[in-house]
Amino acid sequence: MASEREDFSLSGPLHLTSVDWESAHHRRSVAASLVQSVYILERDRQEKREPPNALAPPWWEFFNFQLLRNLVDDADFSIFGAIYEFKPRVSSSNDSLDRSPRYVIAFRGTLSKPDSLARDLELDLHLIQNGLHRTSRFEIAMQAVRNVVAAVGDSNVWLAGHSLGSAMAMLAGKTMAKTGIFVESFLFNPPFFSAPIERIKDKRVKHGIRFATSVITAGLTLAMKTNNNERSGAAEDPFAAMSAWVPSLFVNPADHICSEYIGYFEHRNKMEEIGAGVIERLATQNSLGGLLMNAMGKKVEVEPLHLIASANLTINLTPSEDFKQAHGIHQWWSPDLQLRSTLYKYK
Repeated sequence: MASEREDFSLSGPLHLTSVDWESAHHRRSVAASLVQSVYILERDRQEKREPPNALAPPWWEFFNFQLLRNLVDDADFSIFGAIYEFKPRVSSSNDSLDRSPRYVIAFRGTLSKPDSLARDLELDLHLIQNGLHRTSRFEIAMQAVRNVVAAVGDSNVWLAGHSLGSAMAMLAGKTMAKTGIFVESFLFNPPFFSAPIERIKDKRVKHGIRFATSVITAGLTLAMKTNNNERSGAAEDPFAAMSAWVPSLFVNPADHICSEYIGYFEHRNKMEEIGAGVIERLATQNSLGGLLMNAMGKKVEVEPLHLIASANLTINLTPSEDFKQAHGIHQWWSPDLQLRSTLYKYK
């Protein structure tokens, strides 16, 4: 049986009868709706809902998008992503269309339904272990991103995802950014796995822990770089290559899965203010756990996913009833959110 949240007429952003592509609220709402449509595509498949009974189409048709292709996992054949093409109904001289995407590649998160749960949890485990890049699902996603960007250019493409899907989109965006290709990205509740420092209420204690961690991390980073670059001189800054990529991150402080991004970026600014920017620039490129593993001879293939250079961080300050609401995708198209947005650029 379909839930109310799957029905666009009951739960969708019906207030967006005309999209202003210059509006951050409209752009966020459309991106979130397209991510939601991927969830419902998979639910339609599981429930064998075919047109005209399928519930997914209104979530993209309302905004004049067409579904080009489903992205299907090769292990359980579940739909984990989709590629959409923007098709305005009439020609318009509206300048805001210049900010609209031609294509959107969206990825869903974990579905708590038997037909896809086992595979989704397997991907979640890979994510926690920093091994998402080795999965066949990500390989399928990455190839789709490369193909679309190669065909139409990075400026015409959006990436969007929620939770596990946000991690997929972030990893794809980071991979492209390291080659000088910057794809606009909308990352809803992106996972950040670390000690839950952000949940500490005392700001002085919280800053003290982050400061000590930064000093230790920077020290280990410098020591390892010195050992690895004795003959070649100073190592290049790995963040410099992707610093021009500024994904939009949407987090809720009541969601412990993504809330650490708040402290991650605020602490970076705080360190600059107290004159410790050099320490933080070293620390922010590495995780303490990864450095310790390298020091013990257990080489880490890639840096943890949450380590990103720049971001436009939007925090939903609207009170949440519970974790489910704080982590949900539906919050991001509500018309009356209390939001705080801050641009963080890597220096």
